Amino acid sequence: MIRWWGVTGHDKTPIAETDLRVGGRFRVQFWTPDGEHHSVSGIYREIVPDEKLVFSWAWQSTPERESQVTVDLKPDTDGTILTLTHEQFFSETARDDHRRGWTAALDNLERVFA
Repeated sequence: MIRWWGVTGHDKTPIAETDLRVGGRFRVQFWTPDGEHHSVSGIYREIVPDEKLVFSWAWQSTPERESQVTVDLKPDTDGTILTLTHEQFFSETARDDHRRGWTAALDNLERVFA
């Protein structure tokens, strides 16, 4: 998680903690290049090994704005097709901000594991 969720351009290492089981929690902390700290956490709601992961998503700064992330994995001849759905946003602005963040993270994922 640290390798592909991380934000570059600063000297602080992202932190990732996870208890990957239904009801288990995760937390990821990172810093932006200007030094701003961000922390997001959630609870794993559904786990189907090699197929599906569903978890809640809430920023430390706005815990009341919980949303949900679903990651679907499908085998492909050259690897795996990952479909990420993030829903139940507080606002369209939050949706758009998360789209940018997930796009960057998935681009990092592709680079790290290509």
